[in-house]
Formats: sequence, C-alpha cells, structure tokens
Amino acid sequence: MSTLTSAVRATTPGPEGTKRARRVRTASSRALPAYYWMVWPAVIAFAAFHTIPVIVGIFFSFTNYAGYGDWNFVGISNYLNLFKDDRVLKAYGFSFLFAIVATILTNVISLSIAMGLNAKIRARNFWRGVYFVPYVLAILVIGYVFQFLFSNSLPKILSGIPLFRDNILTNPDWAWTAIVALAVWQACAFSIVIYLSGLQTIPSELYEAASLDGASSWRQFGSITFPLISAFFTINVVLSLKGFLQVFDPIVALTNGGPGTSTESVTLLVFRGGFSGGEFAYQTANAVIFFIVITIVSLLQFRVLQRREADI
Repeated sequence: MSTLTSAVRATTPGPEGTKRARRVRTASSRALPAYYWMVWPAVIAFAAFHTIPVIVGIFFSFTNYAGYGDWNFVGISNYLNLFKDDRVLKAYGFSFLFAIVATILTNVISLSIAMGLNAKIRARNFWRGVYFVPYVLAILVIGYVFQFLFSNSLPKILSGIPLFRDNILTNPDWAWTAIVALAVWQACAFSIVIYLSGLQTIPSELYEAASLDGASSWRQFGSITFPLISAFFTINVVLSLKGFLQVFDPIVALTNGGPGTSTESVTLLVFRGGFSGGEFAYQTANAVIFFIVITIVSLLQFRVLQRREADI
C-alpha cells in the first residue's frame, strides 16, 4: 500500500510543478499575439498583391473588358475563342518547344559542370562563384549584350557561315535558338548550385569501393551518382520547365517576338494584347488557361519523376 501511495505522489505534480506549468502557459499565451503580429501582415500583403488580383482577373476573363471603358459579361466565349485563335496556338507551340529544348540543355550542361566543380580541382570555390555570376545579373541587360553579339559580332566573326552572317535574330526559323542560348546560359547558374548540393551528399566511400571493383566512370555515374541525386534532378527539371514556359525577358531583349510572331511566347502575347492591344479580358482568359496548363504539367512531372525515384 505504501508503494502505491509513493507512486501516486510521484506522478502528482507538486506546488513547484504546478507553478512551472502555469508559467509555461502564461509565456505561450503572451507569445501568441507576437506570432499573429508577424503572420497577419504577410497574409494581408499576400492577399492584397496576389490573391485578390488573381480573383479580379478571373472575374474579368468572363467579360469583354478592353482595359478601359465599359464592359459586359460574355460568359466563356473568351475561353472558347482561345482554342480557335491561330496566334494563341502558335504561341503555345513556341513556348513548349522552347521550354523542352532549354530544359534538356540546361540540365545536361548544369550536371556536367557541377560534376566538374565537385571534383578536386584547383581554386574550386573560385570557379563555383564564377559560374553563379550569371544568376545575379539582370537578364535584360545581359540580353542586350547578347543581342549585340548576335547582330554585330558573330556576323563578322563567322561571316563564312550564312546563318550567322545574315544575323540569326532576323531568321524566322532559327531566331529561337539564340533565345535558347541566352536563357540556358543564365539558368545553368542556379541549376549548378542545386546539383552541387546533391553531389556533396554522396559519400566518397561509395566511389572508392566502386573503383576497387573496377567500375568505370560511366558505370559509377549510372549506378551511384545519378540515382543518389535523382531528387535534385526532379527539382531542377520541374523548376526549369516551369520557368522556361514563362519565358519573357530574353525574348524582349533579343527579338521582341520577331521576326513577325515567330518567337512570340504566351507570356509576351498576354502582355502585348492585355496591356497595349485592347484585349485585357481576352488575354486574362489566356493567362488563366496558361496557369492551369503549367500547373498540370508540373504535377505530371512530379508524379512521373517521383515514381522514377521510387523505382531507382
């Protein structure tokens, strides 16, 4: 009986334990107002500058609002007309072609450079900093530098090649490749950092054991490196494709959508028609469709790539 009484007394909080619990509850109740004061301004700002404009835009997509003057509801006619508009369909085709090519090149080049920067080379930290510089530069400024390169320097340096001699930016069939070059050049900087962080998580002992077993460099890459960085590969591919689908600045700097409309992306079309073409409601509907397309593409990418990670 005495043993049971002692156990009950041990589990029953004494005066000190009660005071300590009361102090914890008091401190927690005092911390809640501070928590709300920090969170609510961010929530209000996000709603004011993101959520409310999105809702307003979706509302106007069901009208014939030109960006000024009066407007009337037109239902889903804007959405139906998008699928009949050859210019819109061409912009979607260009955006997807550009995004797929740029995503493949960015990840191949970035992974190759990251593996080189992860190796034991001289001044490794210096070169890592050098390869990150393009990411912090203003894309429009660099775009105008590339424009001068393609329109003035390369026609003189590569005058023997007709494609470059006549200024590739004026070629409706090949101007998009110049935009790809600029976009990939800048995008590689961020992708390299992600791949480097993944490569540094791989234990060096795995490579030492593989070398002792006689595995070649390609075998080590296929059996060790790539499987262990597959999560980082997924992140890079999803972010790259999403970003390239929304390409805007490189096009404005190099071709401004030309020659004609051969390099006009969806985002450039939405900007032109919505803000200066009197098609505010129509292009807002286009933006809503584009948002849905990007969301579906990103979710499909995650589903496929994460399933592949599980198989590996």
